Amino acid sequence: MAGFLTRVKEGFKHSWNIFRDADYLDGLHAQSAHGLGYFGMPSRSRTTYSSERSIISSIYTRLSIDVSGVDIRHVRLDKDGRYQEDIRGALQDCLTVDPNLDQGPRQFRQDIAMTLFEKGVAAIVPVETDVDPSVSSSYIIKSLRVGEIVGWHPQHVTVDLYDERTGERKQVTVPKRMVAIVENPLYAVMNEPNSTLQRLIRKLNMLDSVDEQTSSGKLDLIIQLPYVIKSEARRKQAEQRRKEIEFQLKGSKYGIAYTDGTEKITQLNRPVENNLLKQIEYLTAQLYSQLGLTEEVMNGTADEKAMINYFNRTIKPVVQAITEAMKKSFLTKTARSQGQSIMYFRNPFDLVPMEQVAEIADKFTRNEILSANEVRQGIGFKPSKDPKADQLINSNMPQPVEAPMDIGDSQNGNS
Repeated sequence: MAGFLTRVKEGFKHSWNIFRDADYLDGLHAQSAHGLGYFGMPSRSRTTYSSERSIISSIYTRLSIDVSGVDIRHVRLDKDGRYQEDIRGALQDCLTVDPNLDQGPRQFRQDIAMTLFEKGVAAIVPVETDVDPSVSSSYIIKSLRVGEIVGWHPQHVTVDLYDERTGERKQVTVPKRMVAIVENPLYAVMNEPNSTLQRLIRKLNMLDSVDEQTSSGKLDLIIQLPYVIKSEARRKQAEQRRKEIEFQLKGSKYGIAYTDGTEKITQLNRPVENNLLKQIEYLTAQLYSQLGLTEEVMNGTADEKAMINYFNRTIKPVVQAITEAMKKSFLTKTARSQGQSIMYFRNPFDLVPMEQVAEIADKFTRNEILSANEVRQGIGFKPSKDPKADQLINSNMPQPVEAPMDIGDSQNGNS
C-alpha cells in the first residue's frame, strides 16, 4: 500500500487538476472511503422543471442525440487544409474514447448539446492536464468536462462543474483562453427571453395549470337557497347547509347528495373556452420551421431529402460551433500552423437506403473517388485483404499489365 501511494504521489507531481485540493491523497489511506453516494448519476446535466413538463424536453433530446451522432476528432491537415490523418494522443482519446471518468464520447457530445440548448452557452473545460494551463499554453489534456457558465468576467468565467473526486458540483473560475466557450447558434430562437421557444414553454405551462385546475377533483357548485341571505342568522344557516351537502358527497360511495325542492344547484367546473391551444399549435409550427424540424423528423419517418435539410440547417451549425470553439482553445497557434485541427465527421451512408448503396458504391469506385475497402468500411463490412482493395482503380476497366523485362535488355541496360 505504501508503494502504491508513493507512485500515485509521484504521478501527481506531473499532472494538474482544476479542483485543487491538497488533502485529496489522504482519502487513499482508507480503502473504504468512497466519498458521497447517490441513487442517480450526479454528473448528468438535467433540464429545468419547466422544460421537463412540456414537449420541449423531447425536442432537446432529439437534437442532442443527432448532434452526438457526429464524430469529433483531432486531425492533421495537409498544406491545402484538407484532412490527412488522425493524430493519436491524449486529446484524441478524450474526444473519441475516454473524455472523463463518468462519460463516454457520445454521452459527452450529447451533454454538450443538452447544455447548449438548455442554457444557451456551454463550457468545455480541461479538468486534468499535465501542467498548469495558467503557467504554460502547451499542455496535454487528459480529461474534459461540460459545465454551465454562471459568471462572466473580462478575462475569466465562473463555471459550475462536476468534481468526480468528491461527487459534488463546484463553481470554479478559469481563464477564458483555456475553456472552449460554445454559444448556441440558435440562441435567438431558443434562449432569448422572448424567443419562440421560451414563449412556447410559458404557454405550455399555462395550459398545464389550467388542466390541473380542471382535474383537481373540485365540484365548484353554487347553491341557490330559497331565502335571502342578508342577516347573520341566515348566513350561518346557509353555511350549515353547505357543510351538510359537502358531508353527503364526501360520505357517499358514489358521490350522491340530496337537496330540497326549492334549492337550485349550478355547476361551474365546465371547461372554460380559451385560445391557448391555438396559440400553442401556432408557436409549435413556428418553432419547427425556425429549427428546421418537421413532424417526420421527430417521429423518424422523414425521407432522405428532409433529413439532409435538417442536418444542414440545424445540426451542422451546432457541431461547427463546438469544433471551432475546441480548435480555438485547445490548439495553440504553433499547433495550428503545423496542420493540427479539430474536425467533425459524419457517415455519408447513414441516410442512404440499401437499394441505393450498390449504385453509389459502383459510382464512387468506378470514378476512383473511394477504394473498395473505404466503401466496405462505410457500410459496416470488414476490409478485404486483397491489396487491390486499397487502391483507387476502376475494376470495370482492364488494367495495364507491366511486361516482364527481357534478360538481354537488362544486360544491355547494365553495360
